[in-house]
Amino acid sequence: MRTIPALRELYQAYQDDGLIVVGVHSPEFNHEKDVDNVKQAMQRLEVPYPVAIDNDFAAWRAFDNRYWPTLYLIDKRGVIRYSHIGELHVGTRGWDELVSLIERLQQEPG
Repeated sequence: MRTIPALRELYQAYQDDGLIVVGVHSPEFNHEKDVDNVKQAMQRLEVPYPVAIDNDFAAWRAFDNRYWPTLYLIDKRGVIRYSHIGELHVGTRGWDELVSLIERLQQEPG
């Protein structure tokens, strides 16, 4: 939840330049499996990008994920180019690294 403001900022700043943000909700607790609860939370938190429900942890396993939250930056060819484990906040070192890489990747052909 604490990373959503940074993801919202990225989405708003770069969506017109081709950045696609997709949240994947892999529930940590049983009550988080309820799709209606997730929908309500997305509205309450003003999430502007789509969120996939991963109740069976298929995406979690496919990415060999181990931590909440983990952010992956995937390039135009489908290659994971960056991952960030833990919360992401605007103005931090992790934020600066991610923004720099997004801007570099936008220059790549593809």
